[in-house]
Amino acid sequence: MSNPFLYVASAVLGLHGLVHLLGSGVYLGVFELAAFEYQTTLLAGTVDVGDVGIRVFGLLWAATAIGFAASAVAVVAEWPRWRILLGAVTGLSLLLTGLAVEVAYAGFALNLALLMGMFAVTDSG
Repeated sequence: MSNPFLYVASAVLGLHGLVHLLGSGVYLGVFELAAFEYQTTLLAGTVDVGDVGIRVFGLLWAATAIGFAASAVAVVAEWPRWRILLGAVTGLSLLLTGLAVEVAYAGFALNLALLMGMFAVTDSG
């Protein structure tokens, strides 16, 4: 790997995926966190999706966790299409964190930074 920045980016992606796992666990009702309680509403409590809806939301959070892990590996392995994978996963994550922005505001901001930063990395190293 010719660009050491990609290792740092990969670690950030992996950590972001771990945070998505925490969100998934809460939304699926597996566990609770003090600052992140189970609820069935999105958009700052304005839309109630019910228990089934929030569990589907939790599964989408799990899918993004897997996607960020795959993206981290793809970046380090210098897979030629890592930007496509990362862009898709980050786009989904941006949507999910936007729907839960009252608790996921830092993730929302990180997703914006990822989308901007992934285009700043060149293949030439």
